[in-house]
Order: sequence, then structure tokens, then C-alpha cells
Amino acid sequence: MTNILLKDFEGNPTTLALIDVKNFNSWKQDLPRLSQNWVTKNGFEGKAGEICWLPEENTKPQKVAVGWDGSNSLETLGHLPYALPEGVYKLSDPISEHQLLGWLMGSYKFNRYKTPERKPAQLIMPEELDIPLIEAINDSVTFARDLINTPANEMGPSELTAQARNLAIKNGAEITVVKGKELIEEKLLSIYTVGQAATDEPRLIDISWGNPNDPRVTIVGKGVCFDSGGLNIKPSNGIRHMKKDMGGAAVSLGLASLIMEKNLPIRLRLLIGAVENAISGNAYRPGDVLKTYKGFSVEIDNTDAEGRLIMCDCLALAAEEEPSLVIDFSTLTGSARSAVGAEISAMFCNDDSLAERIYDAGERTEDPIWRLPLHKPYRHMLKSNIADMVNSAPSPYAGAITAALFLENFINDYPWVHFDINAFNTRHRPGRPEGGEAMAMRAIFDYLKERFGE
Repeated sequence: MTNILLKDFEGNPTTLALIDVKNFNSWKQDLPRLSQNWVTKNGFEGKAGEICWLPEENTKPQKVAVGWDGSNSLETLGHLPYALPEGVYKLSDPISEHQLLGWLMGSYKFNRYKTPERKPAQLIMPEELDIPLIEAINDSVTFARDLINTPANEMGPSELTAQARNLAIKNGAEITVVKGKELIEEKLLSIYTVGQAATDEPRLIDISWGNPNDPRVTIVGKGVCFDSGGLNIKPSNGIRHMKKDMGGAAVSLGLASLIMEKNLPIRLRLLIGAVENAISGNAYRPGDVLKTYKGFSVEIDNTDAEGRLIMCDCLALAAEEEPSLVIDFSTLTGSARSAVGAEISAMFCNDDSLAERIYDAGERTEDPIWRLPLHKPYRHMLKSNIADMVNSAPSPYAGAITAALFLENFINDYPWVHFDINAFNTRHRPGRPEGGEAMAMRAIFDYLKERFGE
């Protein structure tokens, strides 16, 4: 992997100058005549994203002007690693940790299966920034992105478990894995039922880390490594990217990695239901009734509403420890995408103050979050004639809300945040390349650091 940030460099790096569009005219007037003419000829106006190489008398260009809108944004530098030629650069102006993170996040490419066309541009480390923190955040984002981007033939429940085990070993955490028919013995029947049709056995991944006397924070991730939809099979346009249906687990692992790396004073527990929702002769069916870990019976309305079934067992386990906070991440519903689109994390929360603080963290970190309501009157859509509830409302309306209301039954009123995320960038943006994305992870880490950090 290319070392993006350089501390020691003996060569002659190219200088990058951020040009605030508000000061563009005065900046241009102070340039030598040759540079002024070049700026005019190239139509450079200092707008965000624009780049202009500046010539010097009798020498090749050694300075690049970068348009800037004056904001503290991932996009300030996020486009530069591949917009600039390969080489080493240094900044002539102070920047923020957030802007530098944009450069690192914009350097990402998933090259596991292809030869890279080029390396990203490298940057001399800016002084007086918390480089270890910035790199730790970027490493966790990269970890999650790589997990999501890896296809299901190499990222099934077994491989996801191996990644979790490596993470636990690296950080001195405890890990327990319950798999196959062991799930039945532990009464984790929902996880087992969803994954029973796959050749790669379903499993529960359970990681614990930190001082038992610290506040208990439990993270839950949906690890559906591929979702065919089960017997309610998805159409071709819906199944194409279902390798990303373990995006919640990937974000959870990335967040756990960051928490442990920065040693936050919390008692962390990470719970992931890792399954493949496959089709075979023993696949669960619409109309079946199953028992959950908490004891509720659930009638299956739709086998493509499988994520909430593995999540409900994990949430019930989380509630047993009387946690200070439970956070779950899942690629749960298309309805959430219809409501907020692919670039915003839909959030449900049973605590108004908690929701406000997490929203603020999302604004600070440019990791956007929007709260949707846990509208209790919609519970009627989850009623079953033969069981305690159905797993999927028959109505086409409020699908993200009814899914969240289903999960709320298993949390016992502990402070709880549920994220229904896309976990995938559907277009390229500076700092956010197309493909897997650790949505809501940076916002939650910022919130946890603010609340629990020493």
C-alpha cells in the first residue's frame, strides 16, 4: 500500500496553495504577469475543485493553485489524490484534521482484483495536526470499505468471522463464535433460521473488550453476506449488489476497531449475526413461524425481510447486560433509501437528547444523518393472527419505520440508536469514491469520543 502521508522527504515537493474564491481577485493581482496570464488563459476562477498549475520564469511549474470555497470540508482536498499527477506535494497553508482526512479518504481504491492504473498523489504531513487520530479514522474507513467491496464468494460468514477474529486478537479482545446448530442450543433460532439454507453455516460473532467497570456500549451489525431474498427472491436489479448486505457488520467492525485503537474508556461489546440468505430445500418459507431469542414468535410474511430477524436476536442479547447505549447498523430497507436517498443515514432513536447529539456529530464530521420517527401507531401493521408479530408489514408504506418498530420490541427501553444505511456510494465524490462506505461510523465515533473520551 502506498504511504500517502510522508514525514521525511528529501526531494523537492510541489507546493499546493488553497485559493479562497472570496479572495481570488486580490490573489491573482499579486501574481507575476506570466502567472496572471496563465490563470486567465486556463479559466481558473478559484472555484471549489478547480486546479491550476502556475508557471515560473524559465522553470517548470512547481506550484499548484487549488480552488476552495472556504469551508472545512472533506471535499477541500478529497479530489486531489487522483486529480493531481503522481508525486509528492506540500501545502503552503494550514488545514484542519477534517480536510486532511478528506485527502486520505479520497486516496482509496479497491484494487484487490485488478492492477492499479496509478498511485495516489502523496502529501507531506502538515504540522500540528493529530496525525495518529486521522490515520486511525481513515484505516477504519478503509477496513469497512474493503469488507463491503469484497464479493460474497470471498466474504461469506466464514471469512467475515475470520476478519472479526483477527481484529479481536490484534486488540486483545475476547471473541466467542456460535455457529450452525449450536445456535439452536443457545436459542438463537432467528439467526439460525435465516442462514440454515446456506452451505456456509450461520453464526453469531460476539466480541468483548475494555474495562468491565466502564460504561457498557454495545454495537450490533447486520452481517448478511449475500441476500438472495430467500424464497421471496429478489429481481435481477435488486440482487446485483447484495454483497453489500453485510455493510452493517462492516461498519460495526470498523467502529470497534477505531474504539479499541484509540482506547476509549468504555466496555465494548460487538454482536454480529453472520449469515447468507440462500435458497435450498430447507430454506425458511413465507408463512413459517419461528421463535426468537427473547421468546416472541414471529410469522414470516417475507423471507427478504431477513435482516431484522438476525438483528432481533442480537438486540435481545445486548439488552441482557443493561447497557448504557446500544447502537446498531444495518442495510435494512429500501424504504429508508426512498426516504433519505443513498447518501444519508436514516436514524431511529428512543432518546431525543441522544438523537440530537448524534445528529450534531454527523454535521461536524460530514457524515450526514437524518432522524425518522418511531411512530407507535404503525405497530398495527406488524400484527399477526397466529404469532406475536409478523416480520414484514404487508403495507407498502413506512417500511423503514415498521422495521425499526419491529426491532424496538427487543431492546427493553435501553438507550438505543438504529441506523438503516446504504453502506455504498452510488456515485464518486471527493473523499467518497464509488463503492462500499462506512456510513454513520465517523459520526458515532465522534459522539462516543465526546461523551466518553478522557
